[in-house]
Amino acid sequence: MAKIRVAVIFGGRSNEYEVSLVSAAHIIRSIPEDKYDVIRIGITKKGRWFRYIGSISGISDGIWENHPDNVPCVLSPDPIHKGFIEYGEDGSARIVKIDCVFPVIHGRNGEDGRIQGILEMAQIPYVGCDLLSSAMCMDKDITHTILEANGIKTAQWVRILKSELNSGLEEKYSLIEEKLGYPVFVKPCNCGSSVGISKASDRAELVEAIKLAFTHDKKVIVEKAVTGRECECAVMGNDQPFASEIGEINAANDFYDYESKYNDPRQQTVIPADISEEDSQRLRETAVKAYKAMGCEGLARVDFFLCADGGIILNEINTMPGHTPISMYPQLMEHKGISPSEQEDRLIRLAFERAGIDHE
Repeated sequence: MAKIRVAVIFGGRSNEYEVSLVSAAHIIRSIPEDKYDVIRIGITKKGRWFRYIGSISGISDGIWENHPDNVPCVLSPDPIHKGFIEYGEDGSARIVKIDCVFPVIHGRNGEDGRIQGILEMAQIPYVGCDLLSSAMCMDKDITHTILEANGIKTAQWVRILKSELNSGLEEKYSLIEEKLGYPVFVKPCNCGSSVGISKASDRAELVEAIKLAFTHDKKVIVEKAVTGRECECAVMGNDQPFASEIGEINAANDFYDYESKYNDPRQQTVIPADISEEDSQRLRETAVKAYKAMGCEGLARVDFFLCADGGIILNEINTMPGHTPISMYPQLMEHKGISPSEQEDRLIRLAFERAGIDHE
């Protein structure tokens, strides 16, 4: 029986490019070799696509794009191709058919529905949430709105549009101070991994934080600071998703920013979190409820604050969470008894299940 051909796409025009490389290397190493034939597709920071046939370590080390045997390619949106078009030096082209795609691109252009849209046009099964769910979860303003409508509590927030930069900001400052108070967190609406996020404790810091956030996106939200234990839950599944145990983050910095997540050895994760079984169960139930409310499929990591009074505040939902050696999602699933190779196998099978394809 022929192996199932899976394309792992990594890199991309995203401010989480480097994390994507480490995640992809981990996933490629974990995909069962006896069942799957992995095709490696890298996208450079400038947006060029290549089929990469070098070592896996070359991906995580970031040297992959300089490999002499890289072959330029594009993902064809034409469903008759069912894969990629590779281009030879002589101008020739050939089709590389694919059974499934694992888009390991974090943040913009990968986690926001863009690549999912192309894959849906191409009618190729893919791992993770669909176009609409990915786009909604990526947009923090939309996420707040949908979760609030479903009775799931989030931090109080105020949205700022780019069109309001030249007028109306004074009113926004007053609204923020009246509704939220200080401190607040200022976030680009469509960036992942805490990129572009600042904490502001007064008007001067608020002004600078908003300027920074707008360098990353055209829409910004300001959230009331929440004091609580930072807990995370991994969810997997389509129509019948299940939740992992709860993990807790002990951030190295003032808040769990990009540096803490990926580069600071002082940042610690505790699995399972040292919380009561009742709190753990409430967090797991809320994670699944939010997952369903946002239309998630395949996988997502749901992040919370567990407050001292027992309140649960949902912080965000990541539809393609990190899969680095220190990332919470694979660690939580492994703690549940699901090995990395079984995780990737299940996620690929879930992609086929959603597409109505039987590859058993």
